[in-house]
This record gives sequence, structure tokens and C-alpha cells, in this order.
Amino acid sequence: MPVNVAVIYYSSTGHVAHMAQRAGQAAQAAGAEVRVRKVHELAPEEAVRSNAGWAAHAEATKDVPEATADDMDWADVVLLGSPTRYGNVAAQLKQFLDTLGGLWAQGKLADKVYAGFTSTQTKHGGQESTLLALYNSVYHFGGIIVPPGYTDPAVKFNDGNPYGVSHVSGGANDIDPGEEEHAALDHMATRCVRVAERLKG
Repeated sequence: MPVNVAVIYYSSTGHVAHMAQRAGQAAQAAGAEVRVRKVHELAPEEAVRSNAGWAAHAEATKDVPEATADDMDWADVVLLGSPTRYGNVAAQLKQFLDTLGGLWAQGKLADKVYAGFTSTQTKHGGQESTLLALYNSVYHFGGIIVPPGYTDPAVKFNDGNPYGVSHVSGGANDIDPGEEEHAALDHMATRCVRVAERLKG
């Protein structure tokens, strides 16, 4: 039986969405069945329209399916992505997690593999605190957090984040995730699939 991987994310201008797609591709290349899902947008439409990048990304991803509780139930691995909001998880992703009480009460969120990824505008913009905050929900789920650590020195001593995968977008410079982030996402997704294979076996 293949491992099922749900990549569930929130992205306003596209950097986290880019990371989610790459993580999904890596998991698929590792032999997993993959669902990539965005969470529901909570911001008012006028707020989205007021930012050209936000509006463009909303239009470009309008056909990406939205995450449901079924995606969490189905998954053996859940990769969660969020931009940093004041060093914390974006409200849109947190709201989705907060709707999962029914699955949590049934123990259906436990014993799955979880890992996270994030993006900030600045180098020290709260990447580590966002990932740690994200994992607080996983502790309550009874999930198994599988961080990349420094398990691939060639990759992780380069990108430098043992908590998950992170990207610096540069704000107005609008830097897309590149080779370094791709390598880190590939490693994390593949590692999570391999650990889940052992658990499922």
C-alpha cells in the first residue's frame, strides 16, 4: 500500500504555494499518493483585491481544491505550510486546524507523520517560531513530528533549518523559492514518506 501524503497550505502571494507544489512533487517521486490542498481564504475580497500580488495569486489558484477533514483522515503524512504572521501561523491555516475537533476526538489525527514549511519577507522574520507554533497543534493531535533535523548535511547545513523548511521572499524583491529550498523540500518530503512507510508496514 502506498503512503498517502496531504500537503495542506495557506498562501497569499504564492511563495508557500510554490513550496507546497514542490513538496507534493517530491512525495510523489518517493512513491506516495499525493493531495495538494489550499485552505479557505478568510480575508475579505476587498482586502485581497487591494494587493496586486494577492489578487493575482488568488486568481491563479482558484481551481486548486480546498482542504477538508477527509484529506486529513486519508493521509498518512501531513505536510503543513503557512506564511509567518507576526511569528505565528496564518489565521487561515489555524482556522482549518481548529475545525478538526471531530477527527481529533476519534483519534484519527494521531500516529500520522507531520512536518511543516513557511516563508517570511525577512531573514529573521519568525520562521522558527512559526514552525514551532504550528507543531503545537500536532502535539495535541498525537501526531509524530518528523523534522528534517540535520539528517542530510549537504542539504541542511546549507539551508540551516532543522525545524522544517523555510524561505525568505525578500518582500518587494519577491524572490521565489530556489534550488536551496527545493533541495530542502525534497529531502523533508522524502524523509517523511520513508518514515511513514516504516510505520505503515
